Amino acid sequence: MITSLDDLRTAGGGDLGVSGWHRVGQAEVDAFADATGDHQWIHVDPDRAARGPFGGTIAHGYLTLALTASLLTEVVAVRDQGMGVNYGCNRVRFPTPVRVGARVRLRVRLLTLDDLAGGAVQVTYALTVELEGAAKPACVAETVARYYPAPTAPAVPTAPTGPEAPGAPGGRRAT
Repeated sequence: MITSLDDLRTAGGGDLGVSGWHRVGQAEVDAFADATGDHQWIHVDPDRAARGPFGGTIAHGYLTLALTASLLTEVVAVRDQGMGVNYGCNRVRFPTPVRVGARVRLRVRLLTLDDLAGGAVQVTYALTVELEGAAKPACVAETVARYYPAPTAPAVPTAPTGPEAPGAPGGRRAT
């Protein structure tokens, strides 16, 4: 597992690893439908979807993409930085639908790692969501993440001492 920027730099380009399998359930699809307002029957109506083109309900493509965030942490979890953010996607495709009940996993490749101002780093990953038993992946995406260093704590002001201290004989007084 990659746990630091040094690990990423050492890994260079290429395969970083594969997550464990994740089973996509109907409750997860329904929750995503509620969160996004996308209640199309191919996702949320198992009876109707059974008679449809996919033979059952399927996960939203964007749910499949969203799963990459949690699956990625099984392969890359940069812990030596203050925070990481999703910066965007350069390319996303959904070649194969994910039937509810199917298992997916994430294969991760590092494409680029660029240093930015202030100690930040921008990383481009090639992500492939593999679908168990399928010839084609469920999702292929080129995503961009940024990692930022932890902010340094501001210097704690010290109280003046000596004759300049408020209340000291001859010192400043609050007005």
